[in-house]
Amino acid sequence: MFFEWQGSQPVTLRCVDKYHETPDAVSLKLADLSESLLFEFKPGQFINLGVEIDGKMEFRAYSLSSLSGEDCLQLTIKRVEGGKVSNYILDKLLIGDTLQALPPTGEFNCIDHPPAFHDGKKKALLISAGCGITPVFAMAKHWLNNHEEVDVEFLHIARSRQETIYFDLLETYHAAYPDFHLKLLLKHGGETPYPEGRLNVEWLLKLVPDVKQRTVYLCGPNQFMHDVQDYLNELGFDMGNFYQESFTPARNEDIEVSDEIATVSVPDFAQSINAKKGQVLAEALESAALPLIVACRSGICGSCKCKVRKGSVSSTSLETLTPEEIEQGYVLACSSTIESDLEVQIG
Repeated sequence: MFFEWQGSQPVTLRCVDKYHETPDAVSLKLADLSESLLFEFKPGQFINLGVEIDGKMEFRAYSLSSLSGEDCLQLTIKRVEGGKVSNYILDKLLIGDTLQALPPTGEFNCIDHPPAFHDGKKKALLISAGCGITPVFAMAKHWLNNHEEVDVEFLHIARSRQETIYFDLLETYHAAYPDFHLKLLLKHGGETPYPEGRLNVEWLLKLVPDVKQRTVYLCGPNQFMHDVQDYLNELGFDMGNFYQESFTPARNEDIEVSDEIATVSVPDFAQSINAKKGQVLAEALESAALPLIVACRSGICGSCKCKVRKGSVSSTSLETLTPEEIEQGYVLACSSTIESDLEVQIG
């Protein structure tokens, strides 16, 4: 039997395992509370995970690294300096604890965007750094476990062998699967056989000479992804075969927060909030402790969807909204800024 998600409502899952991948990253396995139900998702997708901290439910978006069809979901979470949720999970979350979760989502996946054929074979290049390895490793596992005959170049950038998430698994896959080719580039190689360096165009061509024949899937820190995109453009890569994931908030640099006050009315909760024009709508709603789930904070997960009944906002992302929802006035609060007095419906 498959696990049934509850639409936009969070469900409760239990942490059934927790272990370190590196000194500053842990993997969690989450399962149904009572039954061994199977979870379905598209490799590369993420879930919004909620933990209660100081009496408040905090949600963040984390990519899935398990296989679809298993009886647990695996997430790998790296410590973020000052990060409320990541530090709580690494330091305080125990096996047996429960968490809240929203359904798997995300356009960055290898089902909706399969690798293209070249010379009669599907060829993919997965590029990652840091915890960005999580969704692309899920893609590689999916192809290999389902015998899809995808030629995979797996290029990962890390500081050292000790700080490489899934290091042992990566080496095992490289040895076990003829179609999986591991390419590690380390800042400190130590006694490993892997080269030392910082990724640039020259390293990209040296490690993956046929890069222009592959479909590229990229995930990692924002500046890293921006640099890789520049390298691909410099090589004349066909960006129609390029996909990337980012949880970095998109902000409209042309809009400034002013001292002019706008009123945000939320009649369903009998709330009237004083906010500043140019302020992010999610921040104003959160300040009033309203039940708004703001997980990815970058306009890609849709958890903060709300309806603007009156007034206007400026939005940098409408990615997860349907044309019908946009027509009805729905916006993503995390990527919408206040332009006037508003009346808002949450949910």
